[in-house]
Amino acid sequence: MPLSIVTALVRNLIRVPAAVLRSRVAKDAEVLALRHENAVLRRQIARVRYESADRYESADRIWLAVLSRLVPRERWRQVFAVTPTTLLAWHRRLVSRKWTFTERRHPGRPPTAPTVKQLILRLARENSTWGHRRIQGELARLGYSIAPSTVWEILQSSGVAPAPHRSGLTWRQFLTTRAHGIIAADFLHLDTVALGRLYALIFIEHGTLRLHLAGVTAHPTAQWTVQQARNLSMTLGCRMDSLRFLLRDRDTKYTDASDAVFQADDVQILLSPPQAPKANAICERAVGTLRRELLDRILIYNEAHAQVVLAEYIRHYNQHRPHQSRRQLPPDSTKPPAPATVTDLQAHRIRRQPLLGGLINQYQRTA
Repeated sequence: MPLSIVTALVRNLIRVPAAVLRSRVAKDAEVLALRHENAVLRRQIARVRYESADRYESADRIWLAVLSRLVPRERWRQVFAVTPTTLLAWHRRLVSRKWTFTERRHPGRPPTAPTVKQLILRLARENSTWGHRRIQGELARLGYSIAPSTVWEILQSSGVAPAPHRSGLTWRQFLTTRAHGIIAADFLHLDTVALGRLYALIFIEHGTLRLHLAGVTAHPTAQWTVQQARNLSMTLGCRMDSLRFLLRDRDTKYTDASDAVFQADDVQILLSPPQAPKANAICERAVGTLRRELLDRILIYNEAHAQVVLAEYIRHYNQHRPHQSRRQLPPDSTKPPAPATVTDLQAHRIRRQPLLGGLINQYQRTA
C-alpha cells in the first residue's frame, strides 16, 4: 500500500479517540453542524456527480467503506455523499484486497528453455510435414521430455502454420531436389583490343556449380555449336546419365541439331521466357562473376588468348574458389567441410600462388 494512503488512514484513526472523549452534547452539536455544512455544499456544487469515484482518493474510499459498516444502511444516503451501491462496491474491493490468498499461490509450470524452443522451430522449418506430435516424438528420441501441447503452443506463438498448410514444396526445395539433374548454358560475348567480338559458350551444373568452357569463337555457327555440345557430352562422360534438363535462353545460336545432342542422352530442353534472364539465374550469376573477377580487369587480344585466359580462370573457379552455397567448398571438392578451426599463424605460413600474372591469387597453408 502506498505511503500516502497509510498516512491518511493514520490521520483519520487519530481523530477517533478525540471524538470518543468528547461529551455527548458536543458531539451531537458537531454532527448537526457537519450535516448542515454537508447539505450546503451539496446545494452549491449540485452540478458535480457525487456518484463519481474520481473525486475520492484511495484513502478516502477505504475510510468511508469502513465507516459504512458502523452506520445503518438506511442512513447511508443522508450521511455519505455517494450512493449505497458505490459504498458496497468499495467494500467488496476492500474485502477482495484482504483475501488474495497469495500465500497459496504456486509459481506454476517452469518456462521452456530457449534452446528447446529454437530446436522445435528448427525441426518445424526443416520438416514441413511434421506436426506438433511428430516434433514431440523426435524431441523425446533426442532426450527432451516435453508435452505435445507445449510444442503446439510454441509453434502457434511463433506463427508456424499447422503441418497440412505448410507441407507443400517451396520453389527452393523443388529446385534443390532436382539441381543435380539440371545443366544450364549461356553465350558470353567478349570484346578484344581491336574491337572484335568473340563469343564463349559456357555450361554450369546446378548441383555442383561446376563450370565448363565449351569453346570460344568469333563466328558461332550451327556446326560449331553442335560440335561444342558433343565435346561437352564426352567431357561429362557417365555424369551425363544423371542429367535430365538443359536450361537455356532462346538465342538463335542454338539450333535443333545442338539440342538433338542432349536429347539423344534423354536430356530435355527447357527454354527460359523471352527477356527473362532471372529464369536462368545461376548461369547468369556465373557470367557476372567472370566479368567482375576477370574480363573487366584484363584486355583480350584474340581468340586464342581468350581461350587460355578463360580456361585458367575456370580451373581456379572449379578447384579452388570457395562457394557459399557449397559451404565454402569449390565445385570439384567432394570431401565434407572441415570443422571450423583457428589456424596458428606462428606454426604455419600462408603461401600465395598468383594466376594470370597476379590478377587472381590462390592461397595455401604450408608448414
